[in-house]
Amino acid sequence: MIRGTSKNARFFIVDSTKIVQEALDIHKCSPTGINAFGRFLTAGLIMGGTLKGDDLLSIITDTDGLVNQMVVTANGKGEVKGYLNNPTADLPCKQLSNKADVANLIGKGTLRVIKDMGLKEPYSGLSEILSGEIAEDIAYYYVTSEQIPTVIALGVELSDEKTVKVAGGYMVQLFPDADEKFIDLLEKKIKAMRNVTELLKGGMDLERIAKLIYEDMDDENYEKLIEPYEILESKEVKYFCNCNKEKYYKGLIALGKEELEKVLTETNGKVETECHFCGKKYEFSREDLKEFLNN
Repeated sequence: MIRGTSKNARFFIVDSTKIVQEALDIHKCSPTGINAFGRFLTAGLIMGGTLKGDDLLSIITDTDGLVNQMVVTANGKGEVKGYLNNPTADLPCKQLSNKADVANLIGKGTLRVIKDMGLKEPYSGLSEILSGEIAEDIAYYYVTSEQIPTVIALGVELSDEKTVKVAGGYMVQLFPDADEKFIDLLEKKIKAMRNVTELLKGGMDLERIAKLIYEDMDDENYEKLIEPYEILESKEVKYFCNCNKEKYYKGLIALGKEELEKVLTETNGKVETECHFCGKKYEFSREDLKEFLNN
């Protein structure tokens, strides 16, 4: 992922192909499911790029579509993880475009954004999911909840049901005092560009995509706008889950002795837990839990 800035805006561009492939391998999503979830993971990476270091951001959908709910957590270091309630839900491709019907899989509902930046209380924002097209709904969130005019593009393309060919996205956010001329030209430029998956398939690296966004912003109404931009950071991104056995141990003892005894009886003295985010399993025997049970 690269992050940069110019006089009028800041931008984030990410190639999330490997991350979306790992998510597909973990969650065994349907083709439409990984198109939706892959875009959401990519959005999480980009939004996480606005944070510092260990600051955390979670984005959560609650919708009436088949996928029901998606949860993605990201930090400022380029790490992301997530899960979806119904990964195998699928829909036929759209007839005219033969593209994944992400909008109808997601449906209508709400988008919740929670930012933990080390303050007493996390920041929480809420907006409607109106289109089901994830990029549009996140742009709508930024405008309505954070008052930041935002252009965002997300994409996932598969080679086959088990292979992600390319995935990625970019976001451009305007500064409060952005020149209206720049805003007009940016909107026209983005509309004229090929979608992000085509750019990545064509071999464009992230620096070239940044140049493409900024170059040749002109039309018959304005003089050619030349706006220098600077890439401030380039970093690796990865699918990363920080689960461990201790966390699940704490979760089990939080059930209380009576409930935990009941669970152990029903499971012949062994409890198996599974992480929603990465699929890793942790097994606990009565011996593992005896210190808590005997106190």
